[in-house]
Formats: sequence, structure tokens, C-alpha cells
Amino acid sequence: MVLLGIILLPLRVIGVAVILLLAWPFARIATSCRPEKGSVPLTGWRRWMTHSVLTYLGRALFFAMGFQVTVKGKIASSTEAPILVVAPHSSFFDGIVCVLAGLPSIVSRAENLSAPLFGTILGSLQPVLVQRQDPDSRRNTINEITIRATSRGQWPQVLIFPEGTCTNRSCLITFKQGAFIPKVPVQPVLIRYPNKLFMPVHVPSEEEEENPVLFANRVRNKMASAFDVPVTDHTFEDCRLMISAGQLTLPMEAGLVEFTKISKKLNLKWDGIREQLDMFAAIANASKGGRIGIEEFADYLKLPVSDVLQELFLLFDRNGDGTIDFREYVIGLSVLCNPANTEETIQMAFKLFDVDDDGSITEDEFGCIIRSSLGIPDLDVSNLFKEIETDDSKKLSYAEFKDFALKHPEYAKLFTTYLELQRCHVHTEEDLNYHTFVARTPSVTKTKTPLSEKTPINKVCPEGNEEDNSSTSDKKDD
Repeated sequence: MVLLGIILLPLRVIGVAVILLLAWPFARIATSCRPEKGSVPLTGWRRWMTHSVLTYLGRALFFAMGFQVTVKGKIASSTEAPILVVAPHSSFFDGIVCVLAGLPSIVSRAENLSAPLFGTILGSLQPVLVQRQDPDSRRNTINEITIRATSRGQWPQVLIFPEGTCTNRSCLITFKQGAFIPKVPVQPVLIRYPNKLFMPVHVPSEEEEENPVLFANRVRNKMASAFDVPVTDHTFEDCRLMISAGQLTLPMEAGLVEFTKISKKLNLKWDGIREQLDMFAAIANASKGGRIGIEEFADYLKLPVSDVLQELFLLFDRNGDGTIDFREYVIGLSVLCNPANTEETIQMAFKLFDVDDDGSITEDEFGCIIRSSLGIPDLDVSNLFKEIETDDSKKLSYAEFKDFALKHPEYAKLFTTYLELQRCHVHTEEDLNYHTFVARTPSVTKTKTPLSEKTPINKVCPEGNEEDNSSTSDKKDD
């Protein structure tokens, strides 16, 4: 076998090179002297040359590389199915579908047209070009696909790999919507080495025409059933996150979050999740498995492991395995921390720390609340205080406090939990004092003073002077 490979390899390379050199002049002639520059479809002898001569040479090219393909099913015409959706996409050699389908148009980057030899051949396929520098590129590409798909056969079919990336062929990931937005019939094409299957044309229902996501999912499910593989909610964005995770020295699988599902449910965008990956890496890099343990979580927050911190950790740890993966971290920030990390919450937390109402927070005031909230009376908070402080003034301004809170949303849940505990504590003591007073004075009118009028929210730490016995302090029972 090794000897056979050594003999065949140079022969195949020579054969491929000769066929490409033969195809180039035909592609050049078919696309030369066109003032429209691809804005109208090829017709007449130009179309015959691309669909006959170049198709024949394309078949010869793949034969020279050792491909003999068995085609199952019937290829639909451009009027029956203007769009061909091909899956699973796993290799450069999947381009053989383009040859067997009669050289339909494909979607390609505009820069590829400038490639020597290949650019001319690609141009003869009348591709839908993607201008990467154009901010409206996605919308323009979909508009162009729609124009061609609704041309009633004037343009050739458009071949699209709806997964948007290569996979390992073990499942079908989420389909992009570009092939389904035009609301035209599509023909699913399955690539199964060593054969290929053209499935019956799928004509969209009224419901599918109004919902491209539903259209894409039903076509994907039909193809997965025929291919006998499962479907997943992973997308090309998951691949990008995996690459980013590797660049951040995390295991690549740490970036898998099922982007489509999580972004839809939590209304998240790619840029936001990518920023959260940086935050996650800053914590998880201390561990070996790309996950956050309770120790890494505590070190990142510069707090000791306590009952309160463990409760917060368990809110993130959705499956209870003792670690937080990136998906759990994203959900935790989105569901627990970010909703609590509002301007109102930050202002309330600042007032909570600012015991003497002077518009700034000293280290003693800061430590008082942190120790009280965590239940650790001898906790050293100097390192955390210095991280928030930026000007060596020994005090925290509201701007410094807010900037830190926005960059570390994990603290927001601690703040809100502590505030609620304070309110519950105050209400409980109010009720006890009220019922005691009523029991001693039956004729009293049963009204209560509102909490906001009776107990300021920032008076939770004892000051130097003695307070009135009726006031409520967080340190009262310490």
C-alpha cells in the first residue's frame, strides 16, 4: 500500500495540475468582456461553457484525486428548488457536490476572486460575494441570495452549507438562517462518504415562511433523520469561543456553551459572551481543568471561604459537581448577578457602606459591612479595599466603587442578599417590638412607622456614640 501510494501521489498531483490549467482558459473566456461585472446571470454560450465544459473538467479533477461518487436521489431543477442546502460539512473535498450539481453558485469571500488560477475559475461560478469590510455584508448577502432564489430559473441554483463551519460528521449543528430567509423551496443534500443523497425538495409551509428558524430546524431534523445522526444546538460561534478559549490557555472544550440556545434564552450577543470568557479565564486559569472551584472563586473575589460565599458558589454550580464551567458562569452572571448590578443597587450598596454619610467609604466602614455580611469578625479586607481604591486617598469615591462593581458583577449578588437579610432582620425586630408594645398597651392604635422613616439603610454599623435603644443595628446581636 505504501509503494502504491508513492506511485499514485505524483500521478494524481500532475493530473490535478493539468486539469486546472485546462479549466482556467475556459473560465476566463466565459467571464471575459462582461460589462455587467456579474450583476446579471450568464446566458447563451457562456452558460453552456460553464455548465458543460467546466462540469466535465470538474468531474475529471475529482476522479484524478481518487473520488468515485454514487449519487442517490434526483437533482431538482433551479425552478423546483432554487437553493441546495448541503450537510454535514466536514472537508475541502465536500466541494465535489458543486460539480455533481452542475456548478451552482456558491457563497464566497470577495478576496477569493483575486487568487491566481482559482479566482478565475471561482468567478465563472457566479458566486454570491461577501464583502468582509462592509458592515452591511450579512444583509447584502441575504438580499443577493433572495434575488437569485426568486429569479425563476434565470440564475443558477445557490449551494449553501447551512452549518457555517466544518464538523466531525457525528451530528448536525444549528443551521444558519441565510438559506431559509428567501422563503423558497430548498433541496436537502446529504454528504455521506462514500456516497451522496439528494433528498426530496422541501417546500416551506406558511408557518415556515414566516419563521426562518423553524424552517431551518425542520430541514435539519429531516436531514439528521435520513443521516441517522443527532442534532445539537452548537453553532459556528461555539467554534469561535473554543478557539478563543485555547488562546486564553483554557481547554478548548471550555468554550462550548450551545451559543444559539443560550443567546436566545438570555438575550446575549457574541461580544458579551466573549468578554465573559475573558473574565472566566482570569478565574479558571488557576485550576487545571478549565473550571472554577470554590478556592479559585474565593481567591478571585479576595474573600475567604465562608457559608455565604459557598451559597453564592452553589447558585452558579447548577449541576452540583463542585465546579463552575463556562456555561454555568455565563448563566450565573446573566440570571443572578447582572440583573442585580443596576445603578440603583450600586447606589444602595454605596450608601450601605458609607456609614457617616460623607460621600466616601473608609476602610473601616468597608470592612465593617464585609465582615458583617460574611459573618467573619476578624476578616482582613485591606487587599480588596486597595484593589478598589485608585488614588491612594484611603477613601473610596462613588466613581471608584461603581467602576469596580461593574467590572465584578459577582459582588452584586452578595450586596443584594445582604440588603435583603438586613430588611428581614429589621422587620422581624419591628414586629417583635410592636407586638410587645401592643401587649403592654392594649389601647394603642395599631400603626407602624415605615422602615424608611425609622431606620436609615446606611446605619448598620455601630458608630462611636451610643445610639437610641429603639434603633436597629446589624451589630446589635454581635
